[in-house]
Amino acid sequence: MSRRVLISSLIGATVIGGVAAGGLATASARTEPTVKNGSARYTAPSGGTTGSFTFTVDVSDDSGVRGLKVIAWPASSKLNPTEEELRHAEDATCRSTTEETSRCTYTLKVTKEEAAGLERGTWYVSALATAKDGGTVFVPRAATFDVPR
Repeated sequence: MSRRVLISSLIGATVIGGVAAGGLATASARTEPTVKNGSARYTAPSGGTTGSFTFTVDVSDDSGVRGLKVIAWPASSKLNPTEEELRHAEDATCRSTTEETSRCTYTLKVTKEEAAGLERGTWYVSALATAKDGGTVFVPRAATFDVPR
């Protein structure tokens, strides 16, 4: 093999390797999930039926959605949950709407006894979304709702 062909082959392999490595670096760059269109609703128990609290949100990430943790808390409590605290919160149920987006819903039944003990007024919902690639985003106030007086 001539020396010129060997050098050309080495240069070609280096260029192709550089492009492939650049492509891998781009593919492995992790983005944070996004949390959009959050809404929360509280329905008080009435008659013989239980009430409910429902939080629904769209979560997206280029790797897909692994899950969503949710906690609701009264504004008057001044709690301000942290991302670390939300790692131990309850899971919402997430259903894929596309490869990158899921609609996540958290529902909690509320009995008359539980409703009687709830703080009246404004409540906040904090959420922690986790992507399939491990990326996370913490939203301290993903939604607001009222528990009627």
